[in-house]
Amino acid sequence: MKKIVPYRLLALLIMVASCGSKSELPSLKETYSLNDKEPFGTYVLHQQLNQLFYHNNFYVAKKSMQKSFSGNYDTASLYVNISKNFFLTEDERNSMLNFVSNGNSMFIASQNIDTSFLKTIGFEQVTARTFLLDDLIFSMHYTSVKMQAGIFEDTTTFSYYYLPFSNYFSNYPRASVKVLGKNEKGEPNFMVLFYGKGRFYLHCDPRAFSNYFLLQKENYKYIQHAFSFAPAIPEHIYWDDYYNKRNYPPDDKGERSWLGVLMQYPAMAWAFYLVLSLLALFVLFDSKRRQRIIKPLQPNVNTSVAFTETVGRLYLQKRDNRNIADKMITYFLEHIRNQYFLNTAHLNEEFIEVLSRKSNVPLQHTSKLFHTINEVQQSMQIEDKQLLLLNQQIEIFYKQKT
Repeated sequence: MKKIVPYRLLALLIMVASCGSKSELPSLKETYSLNDKEPFGTYVLHQQLNQLFYHNNFYVAKKSMQKSFSGNYDTASLYVNISKNFFLTEDERNSMLNFVSNGNSMFIASQNIDTSFLKTIGFEQVTARTFLLDDLIFSMHYTSVKMQAGIFEDTTTFSYYYLPFSNYFSNYPRASVKVLGKNEKGEPNFMVLFYGKGRFYLHCDPRAFSNYFLLQKENYKYIQHAFSFAPAIPEHIYWDDYYNKRNYPPDDKGERSWLGVLMQYPAMAWAFYLVLSLLALFVLFDSKRRQRIIKPLQPNVNTSVAFTETVGRLYLQKRDNRNIADKMITYFLEHIRNQYFLNTAHLNEEFIEVLSRKSNVPLQHTSKLFHTINEVQQSMQIEDKQLLLLNQQIEIFYKQKT
C-alpha cells in the first residue's frame, strides 16, 4: 500500500495554529462517512481499502441486513462497518449472524456495539465515559494502539494526539476468539471471532480508522495489519452506509426511538418520570408568571480552536520546522491547482510567469516566493527566520491575488 499524502485537513490545522491565519476550522464530529474528509470521517480508509482490495469493487449498503442480503448466498464476502454506534433490531441481528455463519466476514469498528448482539456471541464491552466540553482538551494526550505480539511480527505502536483509546472487551469466549490488538493500557480492543464458517472482526475504537489518525506518521500501516486476516480477494465487499447513521437503539420496526434509549436504563427512566411529575406540579400550583433575575450567559467554549491551538503548539514545541514548512507548501500548491488549474509538477520560469498573469500578482513577488520555496525544499534544516519568511510571502500572495 502506498504511503498516504497529507490532505488539506492537516495542512489547515497546522497553518491556522502556527501562522495565525483566519481559515475555516474542521469539524470534530465523528461521522465515519466514506466521503467525509474532516478529521473523523473515513475518506482515507475507504481510499486505502480500494487500493488494498484492488481486485474488488465496493458496494455501498444503504439498507438493513435483512433487506440487503435477502436471498443472497454469498459465502466469501466482506462487510465493513465503521461507526460511533452500532445498534440492531432482533431481525437484523439474526440476519447478520446467518450472513457470517454461511462463510462471510464482517468487520465492525464501533464505540458502542449493540449489547444484545454482544451478549449473543458471548462478549462484553467497556466503553469510556463521554468527555464534556470543559475537560475535553485537558483529557487529550498521546494515545496509541498496537497489534498483538505472537500473531503479528510488526508490533509497532501507532499513536496520535487526541482523546485516549480507552474502550476494550472485558469478556469474550476464549476458545473461539483471538486477540488481534490492544490499547495503550494493554487491554484487548480488537478481536476476531470464528463463528460458523465465517468470522467477526470486532474493534471498539473506531477513531483508529479515522482520517486524523491514519494521516499521522505511518499509521496507515494499521489498516494493512487490521485487514490482513480478511480474504485476499473477497467475493464481494460491502461498505456500510446504513447502521453508521443510526445513533439510537431502534424499536421492533427498526425506527429510531429516543424514548427507548431512556427506558433501557432504570435510572434514566425514573428521572424521566420524575421530570414529568415535577412539570405537572408546576403547571397546577406555580404556573403564574414571575419576573426573575436574568443571569448573564457565559460564552460557549470553542473547543475546535482550543484543539487546533493544542496541535499547533505541539509542532512548535518540537521545533519541527520542516514538517510545518512542507505542509504550508503542500497547501499553497493545492490552492494554485484548484484556483488557477495549473500543473505544479514543474515550478519553472514559464510556470511562474503564467501564475503571475492569472493571479495578477507582480512577477517580481511571485518569483521571489518560489525562490524561497525552492530554498526551503533544498535546505537540510529550516531556521525560524526561513519559516517566517515563507509564511509572510505566502500571505502577501493571498492578499494581492485576484
